Amino acid sequence: MSEKRNTVDFGAPADFGAHIFRVEIPAARTGEIWIIEDYGYRGGEAGIPRQEARAVLERRVWSQIADAAQRDFNPRLKAAGLKAGRWHVGSNLLDRMLGRELCVLAWAAEKATDDELPVIASKWAALRPEERWWLFIKTVAEAGRPDDYERGWRRALRLALADAGGPRPGAPRRRPPEPELDMPLFAQTS
Repeated sequence: MSEKRNTVDFGAPADFGAHIFRVEIPAARTGEIWIIEDYGYRGGEAGIPRQEARAVLERRVWSQIADAAQRDFNPRLKAAGLKAGRWHVGSNLLDRMLGRELCVLAWAAEKATDDELPVIASKWAALRPEERWWLFIKTVAEAGRPDDYERGWRRALRLALADAGGPRPGAPRRRPPEPELDMPLFAQTS
């Protein structure tokens, strides 16, 4: 029989020195929310810093994306036999994989308008965890610090997830014709 893991907040190991993410939520209603990657014991070795800030969000942005993240994370935590988490003032600890997923959401939302934020949260929720992990790896490699919001994949995340889709105003609403194929799809060859 497997041992039940002792975790805090959003699946973060309770053991000291684990690689986790922290979301710092100040008590002040106007304070910025910081998302920090904490490398735990690995930090400080072989050029790895102890911790790195990944995103800084305005309170208005955090308020509109926090519930989407909590609604996505908690059923998955419960399915894994772990306690559900809840955002609170102070340090909120996250499992490192959930922290990566939260960074993708934060990076897409950090400079979004109030109209774009629900679209971003919805499109982020539609991504599979593996897709979010891949997006984190691609983005953090070139634009993983708070001030990198206009660079590479970080910029692309916002553009991709903020696009509400649908027809553009004034654009015709007809469907393009289906292409004619000379060969059936998945045709078997000998």
